[in-house]
Amino acid sequence: MFDRRLFPVLLADIDEAPAVALLGPRQVGKTTLALEIASIRRSVYLDLESERDRAKLEQAELYLAEHLDKLIILDEVHRAPGLFLVLRGLIDQARRAGQRSGHYLLLGSASLDLLKQSGESLAGRISYRELSPLDVTEVGVARIDSLWVRGGFPDSLQAGSAAHSLRWRQDFIRTYLERDVPQFGPRIAPQSLRLLWTMLAHQQGGMLNAAQLARNLGVDVKTVLGYLNLLVDLLLLRRLPPWHANLGKRLVKAAKIYVRDSGLVHALLDLQDKEALLSHPVVGASWEGFCIEQVLSCAPQRVQGFFYRTSAGAEIDLLLQWPGAELWAIEIKRSLAPKLERGFHVACADLKPVRKIVLYPGAETFPMGNEVQAMPLARLCAELQAKA
Repeated sequence: MFDRRLFPVLLADIDEAPAVALLGPRQVGKTTLALEIASIRRSVYLDLESERDRAKLEQAELYLAEHLDKLIILDEVHRAPGLFLVLRGLIDQARRAGQRSGHYLLLGSASLDLLKQSGESLAGRISYRELSPLDVTEVGVARIDSLWVRGGFPDSLQAGSAAHSLRWRQDFIRTYLERDVPQFGPRIAPQSLRLLWTMLAHQQGGMLNAAQLARNLGVDVKTVLGYLNLLVDLLLLRRLPPWHANLGKRLVKAAKIYVRDSGLVHALLDLQDKEALLSHPVVGASWEGFCIEQVLSCAPQRVQGFFYRTSAGAEIDLLLQWPGAELWAIEIKRSLAPKLERGFHVACADLKPVRKIVLYPGAETFPMGNEVQAMPLARLCAELQAKA
């Protein structure tokens, strides 16, 4: 059991909003977290993948009205989209009775379906949180290499051996392809989506070129974009947008694409352990994607992530934009003696960030000149978490 840092945040949300949606991919720990909350609150837990629990909601309004004094936890809520209209009426009924918060905790494995439904019927009545895979602040610095190699899904990280962890992740991918993806989108051939997913792992951190992916898959560009949108909506793929500003520079306009969990990258490429990873060409891109995901997971909710690149070669791996437009420039290096290219300094001169940081796999923080600070990933994540 890990202490998830989202636990107190989620409790505070429940105390403030009538409904809270907790979003995250399967097996990330949403149910475990919800049951932990249920152990300290008067609650009713319903798993909408269970026929018995779905049967209780045949007359949903009658059943839920009997439990207005409890927190109702609805797991895999996308399986019952018709519930949202019922929830809206019950929330409004409770508000009129003076009960303004703490009614529903909705767990969902995808963002798009839940957002569409709630946007139609629960606007102003719901708040959202995303539960990411485990991060370094939750597992500890001593396990950072395991977190990188195996990824942040709890069952993968805690597997008894590297082979068992890899097998778990490969089964996870197969389950998504064969069972979960068809629930959320149009019928997609599992072999086509797996091939796309594998190509994205090979190109981890590359610029999105939908036309090239379409040619490789033998489909049209619109189909590829649909596949990519689905993986983004399932919270398995990140499109890191380019920074745009009127700087008089020719800026790259395509997004960067990352498979969000580094363990899934390695499973798609059949890399069982750190030794296999270190000898593979993806190692640098894998470390970059891992660091970006860790940083964005630990950053406060209103902080946005971008990358910066010009046609002349000025580049920053990750830009954090804080409320008020303050920028932090973050460069990622997998070297104990990191060196910065000229492009980073040119980009910083363009953007004038408040902080300039080089993330590296060492243990100490030290200055590198020109107001640049080399910093371990765990240190930056702890600093960001303290600001959340």
